[in-house]
Amino acid sequence: MKQIKHHLNDGLLMGYASGNLPEAFSLVVATHISLCDECRARLESFDAIGGVLIDEDAAVEMTATALEATFERIAEIPAVPKTVAPPKTAVLPKPLQDYVGGDLDKVSWRNLGGGVKQVVLKTSSQATVRLLKIPAGAAMPDHGHNGTELTLVLKGAFRDDDGRFGRGDIEIADEDLHHTPIAEDGEDCICLAATDAPLRFRRLIARIAQPFMGI
Repeated sequence: MKQIKHHLNDGLLMGYASGNLPEAFSLVVATHISLCDECRARLESFDAIGGVLIDEDAAVEMTATALEATFERIAEIPAVPKTVAPPKTAVLPKPLQDYVGGDLDKVSWRNLGGGVKQVVLKTSSQATVRLLKIPAGAAMPDHGHNGTELTLVLKGAFRDDDGRFGRGDIEIADEDLHHTPIAEDGEDCICLAATDAPLRFRRLIARIAQPFMGI
């Protein structure tokens, strides 16, 4: 894989480590981490710090039945089926394949117009996450953000005012960014994108279509 140039920030990594991110954002973070050695190493350091903080917390006395109750809860947990690592030729990393049910051949794309396709993945209601397929050379409608948008490239590449984003790169957009992502020529761009608020479109036709696109 080509070197990843755009990484997660500390806030997202710490939120993921502490379990405080919406499920949609956690999926994007987990998928990026599966591709990025640098962010995976940084996450491990945050996990280590969290472990130290737990060790330093004041001890809490357990009830007499706490151990028995713990074993009972463990016994109720269903067995986890064995999983097979995706082949090296797979486009979708393992965390994402668990949501899709496989690789790209399992994705049920929905046409949005102009050759752009998407599929919304089922997560909690705190945020929304979708797979996007943008034809090579095509541009997404120019838009701003009412919240945070995380966009992880899985195949191909796109460019905007913040630079070039290829496989494994993640763009973190907030209310200050207004951009027009354009897929590079030669290969369709497939992205995993999560948002916690509706986008702000300038063009009337995009605003009219927004409720149907769900973004």
